[in-house]
Amino acid sequence: MSDAYRIMIVEDESLAGKVISDKLKSKHYDVALFRAGEEAFLHFKENPVDLVLLDYKLPGMSGEVLFEKIKELNPLAPVIFMTAYSSVEKAVKVLKMGAYDYLTKPLEMDELYHTIENALEKVTLIKENRLLRENLKEKFSFENYVFNSEKMQQAVNMALRAASSSANILITGESGAGKEVIANIVHYHSGRGEKKFIKVNLAALPESLIEAELFGAVKGAFTGAIPRVGKFEEADGGTIFLDEIGELSPDMQVKLLRVLQDREITRLGSNEPVKIDIRLITATNADLSRLIREKRFREDLYFRLNVINVELPPLRERKGDIPLLVDYFIKKFAAREKKAIESISREALNALVKYHYPGNIRELENIIERAVILARGNVLVFKDLPVFISQGEDIENGSQQELEEEGLTLPRILELTEKRVIMKALKKYEYNRSRVARALGISESGLRYKIQMLQIPIPNE
Repeated sequence: MSDAYRIMIVEDESLAGKVISDKLKSKHYDVALFRAGEEAFLHFKENPVDLVLLDYKLPGMSGEVLFEKIKELNPLAPVIFMTAYSSVEKAVKVLKMGAYDYLTKPLEMDELYHTIENALEKVTLIKENRLLRENLKEKFSFENYVFNSEKMQQAVNMALRAASSSANILITGESGAGKEVIANIVHYHSGRGEKKFIKVNLAALPESLIEAELFGAVKGAFTGAIPRVGKFEEADGGTIFLDEIGELSPDMQVKLLRVLQDREITRLGSNEPVKIDIRLITATNADLSRLIREKRFREDLYFRLNVINVELPPLRERKGDIPLLVDYFIKKFAAREKKAIESISREALNALVKYHYPGNIRELENIIERAVILARGNVLVFKDLPVFISQGEDIENGSQQELEEEGLTLPRILELTEKRVIMKALKKYEYNRSRVARALGISESGLRYKIQMLQIPIPNE
């Protein structure tokens, strides 16, 4: 173990304290030993301490009182209690108070080592998360990415660990879940962090222009073509991020695979290869495994891209983050709109937490932006939310009978039903508006109007 870890032992029995101290010093911990609570607390106030081993029964200031004082100063400091009086009641009591663990005397040293290592691993994780947030705030406004859930911490830490490598990374997750921010984390914590970071949304490019956009073109390569440098060449020495990689045509998949194998590109209309040095990050909301089975995505390319996978959970699976995100978005849009809105009512927040968010964080942001703009008071309330939130209705899964049982008016029932049908059609036809319009028997302009009127979230918009 690194001697950077500082352990404070509070044990009134001098021999027992010295034995534990010597054992931990042999493991290269930095140990401070105290026999009384008062002097231990003074040390804790004036010196950095990573972990506390605390005897439950102490002369003067009790172990329980010292524990409370320690937690007041540093709620995250892990405290492991030691006692000769093993009782379930005491164990439950200190654990409920926030102790990391509870060990009985005489201590089993292997058990103690294991408990300390686990506690310090948690400390390290907390420090890494805090450092990550501070660094990324300086790099690219990481405060925009708010989370506290374990699933998101795992995803961010995976990205952080992967950043130092040169391996290709595939980020998977639904639209609006934050894949681009994870790509930022990887780039700015890599050895290429000071180099260019080129982002390309493949779904937004016409298929006929993707090759020239990625690899460049020479004059005359196609009608009206002018010499241009492609995104791969532009990213040389840095990182290129290809979003919606599942949209790539089979022909372009072959060409991308060749680029990854040879580390060189050939401009459209040229035979001269150009060497490149890039870090590739890709992202998709598609099920690539299904596309492989359907022969729509190359398996060999998939294995090239998916050296490291960072999977982002949808917002509905990390609802504990919703209050944090709501608070952040309220402050953001209230400041922009110059409104004195500081909070949201409990009723409105409960409705937001219950909603399923097909558009994930991006949809929540749009909902709060709209509510802040339309709100008349200093607190966002239930009626400030869109109808599909404020009626407490699950648009995607709700049935006609459920809508009617809510006592809604007929126009409102029709509006919610129409929204549900359009959302299902959009998902079925993978947001291809031409196909959706044909399937619904309406014009594309009519579909666009309804999407806007009903506030239907569209990925990447």
